[in-house]
Amino acid sequence: MSRRRIQFDRIVFEVVQHRPMPHRLLQIVKCCSLALALSFALHTSAFAGQIVDRVVSNVNGHVLLQSDWEEEVAFEAFSTGRDPDSFTTAERAAALDRLIDQELLREQVRPSQPAPADEVAAQVAEVRKEVGKVHPEAVTDDGWRATLQHYGLSPKALEKRLGDQIQLMKLVEDRLRPSIQIDQQAVESYYRDQLLPQLKKAGDRATPLTEVFGRIKNLLAEKKMNDLLTGWLASLRSGSHIGTPQASSGEQNR
Repeated sequence: MSRRRIQFDRIVFEVVQHRPMPHRLLQIVKCCSLALALSFALHTSAFAGQIVDRVVSNVNGHVLLQSDWEEEVAFEAFSTGRDPDSFTTAERAAALDRLIDQELLREQVRPSQPAPADEVAAQVAEVRKEVGKVHPEAVTDDGWRATLQHYGLSPKALEKRLGDQIQLMKLVEDRLRPSIQIDQQAVESYYRDQLLPQLKKAGDRATPLTEVFGRIKNLLAEKKMNDLLTGWLASLRSGSHIGTPQASSGEQNR
């Protein structure tokens, strides 16, 4: 990949609201980016210690447990190569918020069939590739299993999590994607008003619009999807009963 291509990708990432929709959605439905715990059995880890389950939130009658919360933090730590004990109170509170958002989305679809096995396998391979960047030992099968175990996870738990994630992502896509229309004028405006000034500031020559039209259109669609998802979640929250005990706001750090 050329230096100019890398520079262009960095600029469009910085200009489009920092976190376009796929990243936000992975934050909600997985840890690293829409980055959520999905009710799989908690395994003992070096970080989790002995956890006594308790209710940390009630979403329309469905309880979220302390173990769910710890799993979310553990999975995010696993994905980013961090120690779960390094998570701040604010980061733990954000993890609980993602769990609540996930449950609100899950209420919209209760699939009777699991996600297709080939799609789950592809997602596992993608996660393993990304995790390998921060955990080089995970390249081998033994290293992969050991890395999962180190964070209190298991291959089957990961597959279950990613399968649920696929279903939630499909729900969001089916619900929001049809309403998104990005016309040529919007692409041209973004190119003229945002991308070109950024390229000039970086000292790069202007990239012809014809070369980047499709990528800009996709970025604008992702931003629109992010805006719609944010609005949808706000609507779901406003129409829901969400109870969070005072003691579970993230102040207690194991």
